[in-house]
Amino acid sequence: MWYSQLWILLLSIMLLSSSGYIVAGRVKEEGYSVKTSIFFSPPIYLKHGSVQDKYYYDIPFPRGHIAIKSFNGEVVDENGNSIPLHETYLHHWVVARYYIQNEAKDGDLEKFIYARNSGPCRNLGQYFGLGSETRKTNTWVPDPYGIVIGNPKEIPEGYEEKWLLNVHAIDTRNVEDRLGCTECKCSLYNVTSDQYGRPLANGYVGGLHCCYDETQCRVKEGFNGGVRKLYLKYNVQWVEWNPTILPVKIFILDVTDTGDYPSGSSAMNAPFSCKVEYSVPSCDSSGEANRECVDIRKTKVVLPHGGDIIYGVAHQHTGGVGSALYGEDGQLLCSSYPFYGKGEEAGDEAGYIVGMSTCYPKPGSLNIKDGELLTLISNYSSLRMHTGVMGLFYLLLVEPQPELNPLFSLQEATVPYLVEHWWVLLLAGGIMAVVAAASYRRRNETDSYQMVFN
Repeated sequence: MWYSQLWILLLSIMLLSSSGYIVAGRVKEEGYSVKTSIFFSPPIYLKHGSVQDKYYYDIPFPRGHIAIKSFNGEVVDENGNSIPLHETYLHHWVVARYYIQNEAKDGDLEKFIYARNSGPCRNLGQYFGLGSETRKTNTWVPDPYGIVIGNPKEIPEGYEEKWLLNVHAIDTRNVEDRLGCTECKCSLYNVTSDQYGRPLANGYVGGLHCCYDETQCRVKEGFNGGVRKLYLKYNVQWVEWNPTILPVKIFILDVTDTGDYPSGSSAMNAPFSCKVEYSVPSCDSSGEANRECVDIRKTKVVLPHGGDIIYGVAHQHTGGVGSALYGEDGQLLCSSYPFYGKGEEAGDEAGYIVGMSTCYPKPGSLNIKDGELLTLISNYSSLRMHTGVMGLFYLLLVEPQPELNPLFSLQEATVPYLVEHWWVLLLAGGIMAVVAAASYRRRNETDSYQMVFN
């Protein structure tokens, strides 16, 4: 009888202490070393008003089965000095993952597999990417989550995992219209066809089709500055993979998404449902007088597979005033607002978006259901016309985690817990000794009492 009581007591002690271990122990195990790797792109050569929009394959990147915790980039010169946006505008940079057959060359598309993110936009498959806001936008993936890469089970046999980088930079030194150049107004670039030689669509006045690689924005008369050599410096924080890390999935949503997702053989040649960019018309005088000059763009998006929201952030261009994502029931899931600079130095450039606010919901508090119809809204000031703006939303989701069963958790945690927390064994041993001694004494006393009366 006494040992069943002892076992109950011991079990209670371990349940109380191990329940803290399961939570705190995971945090302690997550004290794994966060490593930081800093890399530089190939050189980017820019003169006044020029544009570079190049793709670089097989870039330097952390290798192995790891979890990415943060990724940021910025434009720097040969000495590592940060370049302000009013000199070189970082329209965007994106980093994408791909698999390529061993010994194959990067240009061999037959041996190339694009490893897209989990979002619905076929033409927005990157894993990472920002623009002018890159210096002051938090990209940290909270513990115990991570963007897991390099998993041997995911890499096709005979292939290896690699990464590509696209950098779109516009030199705005001594240009006639700095904002017009960054918004890619076609009249300033003197182009009538896109990068593939196709005539521009009727009514297309500005956007990516006018500021492609090697184009030139109009500069002030008499200014033909020399070529400048710059780099995209990118900073990757990561940890070695371990079983306590919960992998997140990346979703990139676009406010221009039409929701038309073709399938089968027709998907390859079908127009992209996500148009990526759009124009904001200027409001009329009545709207300006009533301070109602805000262009509101919205779309409906369905995610076939949802999950718990871990992180969210929007991407907007100059003129943006915020973006929000709502659930099917109208609940606000995440909102993200721009920070505008107020000075001249890099990271605080007046008139430019230098950062975006982010969402970090309490884990498990906000969930997107499988097949849920979401509403994405992107707001821009329309006091003046804007061209080539974007309304993207970047989400990290994780599979909902089941509630831990204390007994099951105890079974998994008991051995390592007791090894580390020797005092529990010592306490249990002391209690066992006291109870055993007391039981022995009681039994002797009982035996003596019975002998007297027999």
